[in-house]
Amino acid sequence: MAEVAGVTVDTGHWIGGERVGSAAEFTDVSPIDEQPIAEIARGGAAEVEAAVTAATRAFPAWARTSREERARLLHAIADGVDKRVEELAQVETADNGALIRSHRRGVIPRVAHNFRFFADWLLRLGHDDFETRGHRNHVSWDPAGVCALITPWNAPLMLATWKVAPALAAGDTVVLKPAEWSPLTASLLAGIAAEAGLPDGVLNVVQGLGTEAGAALVAHPDVRRISFTGSVPTARNIAAAAAPNLTPLSLELGGKSPLLVFADADLDLAVDLAVEQYDNAGQVCLAATRLLVEASIAGEFTEHFLARTERLVQGDPRDLSTDIGPQIHRKHFERVDGLVRRAKADGARALIGGGPNTDLGGLYYRPTLFTGAPEGSEILSEEVFGPVLTLQTFDTEEQAVAMANGTRFGLAATLATGDPERAARVTEQLVAGTVWVNCFFVRDLRAPFGGSRQSGVGREGGDWSFDFYCDVKNTVVAPWEK
Repeated sequence: MAEVAGVTVDTGHWIGGERVGSAAEFTDVSPIDEQPIAEIARGGAAEVEAAVTAATRAFPAWARTSREERARLLHAIADGVDKRVEELAQVETADNGALIRSHRRGVIPRVAHNFRFFADWLLRLGHDDFETRGHRNHVSWDPAGVCALITPWNAPLMLATWKVAPALAAGDTVVLKPAEWSPLTASLLAGIAAEAGLPDGVLNVVQGLGTEAGAALVAHPDVRRISFTGSVPTARNIAAAAAPNLTPLSLELGGKSPLLVFADADLDLAVDLAVEQYDNAGQVCLAATRLLVEASIAGEFTEHFLARTERLVQGDPRDLSTDIGPQIHRKHFERVDGLVRRAKADGARALIGGGPNTDLGGLYYRPTLFTGAPEGSEILSEEVFGPVLTLQTFDTEEQAVAMANGTRFGLAATLATGDPERAARVTEQLVAGTVWVNCFFVRDLRAPFGGSRQSGVGREGGDWSFDFYCDVKNTVVAPWEK
């Protein structure tokens, strides 16, 4: 047990409806002050085996449970989340350093919405029957089995339930492996689900390191689906481990997304969109970190951008006036700093930031904007996942599109323009799973979500989630003799 932000959190695994410890533990450190906040049970192959066994045993009954009952239980879990928004927000902020105001206003309420959405979508899921030469075709979505869900640290509970909710709605059972840098709210979720009446073994949580618990989980022969959000190198390892079992994968990976600003754009809107990319201290996979600005307005845009960023407040994420908190972990902080240092060595110039916030110390990194980075340099091609943006200019629409598509990623893109026809032309050519025009981070669970190129494999959301978490079956029935 641990007391975190005044909330009691059980630090054991949740397997088969019981709390389970491990012989070893790992230390969970708060990014706010780099102080230990909990000792977490460190799972490995034995705990994974127990969790998969529990999920396998629970699967037949859960798969036979009616859609209406599964939906009712998901709504009950959502009710439990709603009752504990403040507790979940406090623990999440202590654990991953994101803003308390964001957790209260949007992130934790979105957790409940994830469960309600997929519960309701399940009840309307279907396809009209159709005929082939007098034969009736009927499409159905059958539960697939045990799902291994491996989730990231930047929005731990919200992104976990983006996977957990559709998997449970589909009739699958789940083994959830949360990120080791932010495991606490996954443990709280297990308790909320149990209180809601979710049967034992349907949801299991195994904590541990990716190289231990994660590796054992994705290689397990009884796992029938793997959904992972994280880095490209880790995804390659997961795909290799899943290959012998032919386990279907859904991978949401990194990004190096562009924000294209044309001269006909609303300048204030474009600047607001650019500044918004510092959200969550830059630890957002969808962030448009490459600012591509038409040369004729680049000077004015930069002037307005610098004025806006000067008003950003960096500090303790528990303070409601804070706009930018810390990086998640010392290892990640050093990675961000290494990328910034190498960018300077390559000739890029920092107009703002360019290093740690020495006034705050710890894991706080100043919002940074680079200009003049050489074409093809690391800072223009590799995901930083920190508060680091680059600015480049273009002269023509064709050049802008080529620059936007000029990385190995294709997760998202943002476009600022006052011309609807230009917006249509450009968005059609952009390689991205999601494109926003004159807006950012507008997300609807009915829409497909995923990446192109090395930003991912597959799509989730709405029917796409059920297509992944189910075995989609077509039954063809010949005409019955009268």
